[in-house]
Amino acid sequence: MKVFHNLIHFFQKYGFNVCQRIGDRLGIRLKTVRLSFIYLTFVTLGFGFAFYLFLAFWMRIKDLIYVKRSSVFDL
Repeated sequence: MKVFHNLIHFFQKYGFNVCQRIGDRLGIRLKTVRLSFIYLTFVTLGFGFAFYLFLAFWMRIKDLIYVKRSSVFDL
């Protein structure tokens, strides 16, 4: 049981908030996005999880390249 709890904690801490960012962008609830990824993973035998990891990687790269500046003095 402790291994399962550690695994859940790891994914929550290092999950890159992919579901949250997708939900914010599309304007839908976080729970709905997470359930859709879970269903997609079971239906396609792992493709949903691979797609999730691809989105996490892509969003991380986008954040590193594109830096949002809040004012003119941040240049």
